[in-house]
Amino acid sequence: MSRAATAAAALVARDIAHRVTSHAFASSSTSLLSSASSSFVLGLTTASASIATTSAARSLRTARTSGARAAMRAFATRAMGKPSTPSTPPSYGVAHVVKVCHDLSKFRLSVFVTSTAACGYALGSDGSIDLGGLAGTCVGTMLCSASANTLNQIIERVPDSLMRRTWARPLPSGRCTPAFAGAFAVASALGGVGVLRATTNDTTAALGAGNIFLYAGVYTPLKRVHFLNTWIGAVVGAIPPLMGWAAANARGTLDPGAYVLAGALYLWQMPHFMALAYMGKDDYLNGGYRMLSHPMYDKTGRRLAGVAVRNAVALLPIGVVAVTMGVTSSPFAYETLALGTPMVAASMAFYAKPSIVAARRMFFGSLLYLPAFQVLACLHRIPRDQSVDIYESLRQTSAAFPWHCVPFAAANDWSPERERLRVFRSRALGPALSETSYAPFPFLPLPIPSCPHDRAYAQGKD
Repeated sequence: MSRAATAAAALVARDIAHRVTSHAFASSSTSLLSSASSSFVLGLTTASASIATTSAARSLRTARTSGARAAMRAFATRAMGKPSTPSTPPSYGVAHVVKVCHDLSKFRLSVFVTSTAACGYALGSDGSIDLGGLAGTCVGTMLCSASANTLNQIIERVPDSLMRRTWARPLPSGRCTPAFAGAFAVASALGGVGVLRATTNDTTAALGAGNIFLYAGVYTPLKRVHFLNTWIGAVVGAIPPLMGWAAANARGTLDPGAYVLAGALYLWQMPHFMALAYMGKDDYLNGGYRMLSHPMYDKTGRRLAGVAVRNAVALLPIGVVAVTMGVTSSPFAYETLALGTPMVAASMAFYAKPSIVAARRMFFGSLLYLPAFQVLACLHRIPRDQSVDIYESLRQTSAAFPWHCVPFAAANDWSPERERLRVFRSRALGPALSETSYAPFPFLPLPIPSCPHDRAYAQGKD
């Protein structure tokens, strides 16, 4: 082969190699670009899928949370009979305003409070009960209670939104504004105190105004500070019977007998509210309330149950006190003893084994006790114009209850008997002990079934 042919063959081979190399580079570049594009697209797809997955998970969690909240609200609505939170703004029609005012006043609680004032009015009345005065007392007490309850909800609207049993109230649920609730509270307070002042007397009106302040200004703020709020609340609940008693007479005086029903209300509230505090202890904890059921005060429930037992036992002799004070006739003492025994048994069962079931039994037992107590007291009441002073009342009581040591029933007229008793004590006990023996009921000498000195005195002997 000649040199020319060899050179031509070399040029052809170099050209072919150049072409192959260029094609390979192009193919490689295309492959690299394609691979990069594919990786970029895959990355975008993966990122999009990741974002979509995250969004879907968040949506699922939101849906689950919303569903749980809706289920909880539905449960609370079914349990409490409260309306659900409206999805659209309320129409503020007449029916809506009436419903909101009904809930702000805690209508059933206000009716219960009014019933205690009505019972106090009946017990403090003469032979005939003034129906006009009774109606004025009930209306005024109802309005005062509505004002106090509304102010309570205004102050507690944030904690109420955190508790299952209170989230559906008008303020947490958004069915009314704080301004509307405040206007309703002020109007109710002015109306209630005004009605009491116009239809009864200054004492009753002052008690009504003072009770609003004590409930909204002392009891409500103290609920988030200390468990002693329950004791302050019991004082608040004991005032309406005093309002009724004061309203029953023109001068508004509160005789010693007025405190019998008030004392019964005070003692009764302890088992009632201790049961309520135990049943709702988780709710109270979520709302930030310092009830006695709070774990920092009582982890087991025994301390709370002990308070219930003590006050239930203290209720047993309240009927005897009512008879002794000349408020009711003798059968009332035995009836209240029979009425209070089941309540003592329920509180002791709660103390033996604190549980929701035992607390619920004590709670519903207390709901039955007080209405029956009030009805029996009104049935056996002694009209004020037929009542006697404390000494004559003690004399009549000793005749009905033979365990009493001093024979007050030895004579029909108490005045000369009291003088004879003073002389007898002076001779038997000496001047010093004779003076100390005049301590009022219930600090009289201990009951003695059979006392020979008293038998001799009853027969007119020294």
